[in-house]
Amino acid sequence: MTISHLSNISSGTERSSAAAPLVEAGDDSVNGSVDYKGNPVHRSTSGGWRSASFIIAVEVAERFAYYGISSNLITYLTGPLGQSTASAAANVNTWSGTATLLPLLGAFVADSFLGRYRTIIAASLIYILGLGLLTLAATLTSDSVHDFPNIKEAMLSAPSQFQVTLFFFSIYLVAFGQGGHKPCALAFGADQFDGQNPQESKAKSSFFNWWCFCSSVGIALTHVVMVYIQDNLSWALGFGIPCIVMTTALLILLLGSRTYRYSVNGKEINPFMRIGRVIHKAIRNRHTTPPSAMPGEEDACQWHQSHEQFKFLNKALLAPDGSVEDQNVCSVSDVEDTKALLKLVPIWITSLAYAIAFAQTSTFFTKQGATLDRTIFSDFKIPAASLQTFIGFAIILFIPVYDRIVVPIARGLTRKPSGITMLQRVGTGMVFSAISMVTAALVEMKRLETVKEHGLVDLPNVTVPMSIWWLVPQNILWGVADVLTVVGLQEFFYDQVPKELRSVGLSLFLSIMGVGSFLSSFLVSVIDEATSGDGQESWFANNLNRAHVDYFYWLLAGLCAVGFIAFFYFARSYIYSRGNTI
Repeated sequence: MTISHLSNISSGTERSSAAAPLVEAGDDSVNGSVDYKGNPVHRSTSGGWRSASFIIAVEVAERFAYYGISSNLITYLTGPLGQSTASAAANVNTWSGTATLLPLLGAFVADSFLGRYRTIIAASLIYILGLGLLTLAATLTSDSVHDFPNIKEAMLSAPSQFQVTLFFFSIYLVAFGQGGHKPCALAFGADQFDGQNPQESKAKSSFFNWWCFCSSVGIALTHVVMVYIQDNLSWALGFGIPCIVMTTALLILLLGSRTYRYSVNGKEINPFMRIGRVIHKAIRNRHTTPPSAMPGEEDACQWHQSHEQFKFLNKALLAPDGSVEDQNVCSVSDVEDTKALLKLVPIWITSLAYAIAFAQTSTFFTKQGATLDRTIFSDFKIPAASLQTFIGFAIILFIPVYDRIVVPIARGLTRKPSGITMLQRVGTGMVFSAISMVTAALVEMKRLETVKEHGLVDLPNVTVPMSIWWLVPQNILWGVADVLTVVGLQEFFYDQVPKELRSVGLSLFLSIMGVGSFLSSFLVSVIDEATSGDGQESWFANNLNRAHVDYFYWLLAGLCAVGFIAFFYFARSYIYSRGNTI
């Protein structure tokens, strides 16, 4: 699927562009933003890449700290804490799922009460406290219960209940800090660019690309540096370094305070209250005839665009007697903001197929790699989990190509600041995800054929004479899909929500990945139960040589295809929200 095949998705953008033309490039004022003292700001002295650079640096540090825990958490649980593999895996899944969904709470607090900047500061303090306590817990816990000569001594030296409680309290405190930090930092960074200025509109689109690029660098550093320190030197040092890094990140954030643009909430009523009020009044007036004419001429254009979408909400513009003169009726902008949120629901749902498939990159891709010949040179073998770095490398390499080559070419063809629309980008990435799963299925079929040829079906611990490099293409393809779909969804859920709810919008994007992970676990459990009956081997048998992970990959490829078709259906008719022209 090429960009041209997705061209129809751009129709909504073209219709909305006329509603809110870009301001002149020479206009130095920035509407809707103030400086740290609350005074009006000018684009020449605030925001832009200068301010965004501080926030990107903070993001690199946060990703370094977060993955400094998550990437090797199961090793700590089965080592120093002495848990079984099953218990450790359950604890890791519960923690990661919670950490992924907590941004919804953090975004609510930011957009309703504290604002993004203050929420980032508060979340950073919680983050640092959690990491500090985690370092203390690691210091108090013995290096590994497996270091003792017998079970009796190991049991006597096992962590106390206090140490275990302190550890879990610490990591969940980190999860809460991450929940407030993650959606607000990205939204606050994007706030440094004025989408209504031609040059800054282009820069805002690039910002999402470079945000992902720098995040990937931070994650790669963690996989290379922190995992080695934790496995070979000290867990206390392995958790202490992320604590120091997050403290430094907070200082960097504060250093840029004088340069930032702070969004101003133009509505006196809480945005959640406004939206709830629209829904309440629309339900109350469900039997009232909706207006056929625009109540105010100044909003005629936006009314014309979305009048037919979610028509039942138009009844919120009426009083119970059917008039539009009542002061308690909702405004057109309130109704449009509510529609903007509801329009995201189909995109959110149809993106879940991508998230379900994405969850396999850290599980079954690694399981495949563990059975293959991982020798790189002489006696050095690449760890199976290190294959995930190829996804990161693909992201790091492809983002500059996309931002500096693909976008300018597309921009010349489409005359759009971002080259192609956000939904075109997301859809193209979904196609790459399906191709990646097909590639993974074909490679697994090849692996199983090799197993049979060499009589290794019942020898799961014997290395399959097949190079680990066979798995590189599927990981690289997934990295390209990530650049397109994940970055596109980030930009989309930031841009297409009311300005006051942009942190919530980004938390909705994060929830796609979280819910997708939970759905993946549910799908694996159901298939495992369904395919292991009557004495048959499960698709996910412990002996991977008798399993059929290839069948699962084909299923996911089909799921990605169906998800893309459903996404394409809704994306074609999507009308971009007023004032958003990217």
